[in-house]
Amino acid sequence: MKHRIVVLGAGYAGAFAAGNLARRLSPADTEITVVNAVPDFVERMRLHQLAIGQDVAFRKLADVFAGTGVRLRLARVTGVDPERRTVAVTGEDGDGELAYDTLLYALGSSVAHHGVPGVAEYAFDVTGLSSALRLRERLAGLGEGGTVLVVGEGLTGIETATEFAESRPDLSVALAARGELGAWLSPKARRHLRQAFDRLGITVHEHTGIEAVEPTRAIAADGTSIPADVTVWSAGFAVHPIAAASGLEVAETGQIVVDRTMRSVSHPDVYAAGDCAYATGENGRPLPMSCASAGLTNMQATAAIIARLTGSEVPTTGLKYYGNHISLGRRDAIFQMVDGDVRSKSWYLGGRTAARLKSGVLKGAGSGIAHPTFGMPKRKRRLATAPDRVGVRVAA
Repeated sequence: MKHRIVVLGAGYAGAFAAGNLARRLSPADTEITVVNAVPDFVERMRLHQLAIGQDVAFRKLADVFAGTGVRLRLARVTGVDPERRTVAVTGEDGDGELAYDTLLYALGSSVAHHGVPGVAEYAFDVTGLSSALRLRERLAGLGEGGTVLVVGEGLTGIETATEFAESRPDLSVALAARGELGAWLSPKARRHLRQAFDRLGITVHEHTGIEAVEPTRAIAADGTSIPADVTVWSAGFAVHPIAAASGLEVAETGQIVVDRTMRSVSHPDVYAAGDCAYATGENGRPLPMSCASAGLTNMQATAAIIARLTGSEVPTTGLKYYGNHISLGRRDAIFQMVDGDVRSKSWYLGGRTAARLKSGVLKGAGSGIAHPTFGMPKRKRRLATAPDRVGVRVAA
């Protein structure tokens, strides 16, 4: 019986990983299945563009994996049983169960409400396709002079606020930051960011924590009322509680605790990649939830899976950040270089050149997803031993 590899999630981490596994492993020995809740590959880094009304086309996963040998199961994951090595799913065909020999958990993250009253009921976000489409519909119905408040001064908040202000100059856009806007940037990059906000007419409420969201306003910690016909919540990410409920060892964040090769420290048949992996970078700190982390962790996870199944030495791939790339609308951006401790260096790139670079990064990621087995070797690697019903356990 073939060795069954199941990949949960087809975002940046899961889709790339599935393609890499199909590219390297022989279909004579392995069977790769990807489980995803929606039929499209959703480019999360473009969801703020979709929300403001821009034309953003997403690729169908059926087309992405056509001819690769990867099986696609459109369903929502409802549970994982690492002792029985099964995954519970539900979809159009009803409830079901998938058995695996190796599991790659890449279900990503969603918006973190932090227990703030009113966020779940009244706020919008751009962390998923359905939520971005809901926001798109709301913004389309918002007339001239409508107020939009973006909560959160991280990369998502900055990109959302600037995109909205540039695309809809008829709206009044504001951003609420717990600290100083762009505090982590170098002085020159911070100045560039502030100039962009001034140019786009974005109001910034610094040192302002939001403690409640209502239908037409947000309430700050000091009691200040900030008008908001639409509140967009971008104050962090949270993972689904499925991993914690499954019995896998997780961190306080709910992320799966993994070793240097992205292998679960509690269950060796399980690997994690992307936002749901609690992985330590080369600087000794946990990797942040980001698209960059998805790339780093999925490359390490797939390299480890392939090596262990084929009896090879497990390689270690880089887990180091080189910089933050922040879009400021379609014609401006900031690329900030960082050091080994993820502290901003003095050098940065800004303006149209940085915007073109960011556009190239997005197109490159999309192209990689569209051709998951590009450069497929003529001879794929066979497993170290013949797979059986209980799975291959070699080179552990």
